[in-house]
Amino acid sequence: MTQNLAQDLEQCALPSALEVMVERWSFLILRGALSGIRHFEEFQSILGIARNILANRLARLVENGIMVRQPMQCDRRKVEYRLTQKGEDLAPAMIALRQWGEKWGCGPIYCQVLADSRDRQPIRKMTIQAHDGRELEPSDLIWLCVDEETPLRQEAAAA
Repeated sequence: MTQNLAQDLEQCALPSALEVMVERWSFLILRGALSGIRHFEEFQSILGIARNILANRLARLVENGIMVRQPMQCDRRKVEYRLTQKGEDLAPAMIALRQWGEKWGCGPIYCQVLADSRDRQPIRKMTIQAHDGRELEPSDLIWLCVDEETPLRQEAAAA
């Protein structure tokens, strides 16, 4: 099992995904975008990031399809940055990292809680769930190759 996992690491999406996000500023820009920040100056003032670093990270996020840079409808001379579907799909990973940090005391205790906009109740803790919604523990997980999964389905159909 460990040998297969080591061999599959070369084809694993995790290292590539981490490479796209680069480092903490990219995550903080993404957090800001998820919170509704759209303009360079807003990102710069709210995050306190140097202009050159912000420009570099925004360009990289656009290059990787996580954000799109587009002229504003009301003033075509100004631009805004918006998350693409690819960027919005990072929200669960961001929330899970934040919840992990809160649980394990990584950083100061913060008074803001992520909540559902409809009923203003805090969201649930992010969990690993089975296809049927059961919550899974790390010990419940296994890695399967696609080739290994096919015979299992064929055996179940024959039974």
